[in-house]
Amino acid sequence: MAQVTFSPPFTAPSETANQLRSAGFAVLSPADVAAWMGCPLSDLLALNADWAALPPDDFLKDGGRYRRRRHACFMVQDGQAQQVPHRAHWQPVEYNALHGGMERWFAPMEPATVALPVWSQLLAALARVSDAVFAAQGKAPQPWFVEAHQFRIDTEGGIGRPTPEGAHRDGVDLVAVFLVGRVGIKGGETRVFEANGPGGQRFTLTEPWSLLLLDDARMIHESTPIQPVAPGGYRDTLVVTCRRGAFQGADVVG
Repeated sequence: MAQVTFSPPFTAPSETANQLRSAGFAVLSPADVAAWMGCPLSDLLALNADWAALPPDDFLKDGGRYRRRRHACFMVQDGQAQQVPHRAHWQPVEYNALHGGMERWFAPMEPATVALPVWSQLLAALARVSDAVFAAQGKAPQPWFVEAHQFRIDTEGGIGRPTPEGAHRDGVDLVAVFLVGRVGIKGGETRVFEANGPGGQRFTLTEPWSLLLLDDARMIHESTPIQPVAPGGYRDTLVVTCRRGAFQGADVVG
């Protein structure tokens, strides 16, 4: 049986903040991501080679070996991003029933990557839209505490799980999921649901550097498992979260 896929409901760059405010999520095409960030799409595509050398994620509780990742943390204020000392990623069990409550020390992102101008542009764009969304809620500007995760989900074992914890929220304010690439796979459908309502949508991101933005307080999200249609199939993503006040677990892992 042929696999049925649904096209993403793309939003114009100028409507990104309005769409987030009204629907709780927004999806941008690669060309519009570049326009929204103020950079050539080629600058984003030049980052893709980084994903080929990600080290294994040694913290998967389901026993899988299908996930590779790197991690880095930043503070963004007044459009300026500053990397902070490497720290553990931590979530409470209320947001991640599978891996919550663990100090997960992932390999850091490569210094050459975070030094690139396009990386600072990416973080600044996410901080700007976060400011716009939460200013409309009457919240004063604050520094954004940002965590970035580079993921490769492979199919060497037959099935790869982008979200082994299932449908979830991340415990932050804004979640950005960039599809960096997908090769030789089927599946990997994105599903978003209202946390306190009946609404939901499903679609498949297929083009490199398309983007899903989520108001984490309002939306639950997941990606379905992937299977190979060719040897060596994989799905690469960049997940960036923005949180007001402090990093999640700052009082736990300090």
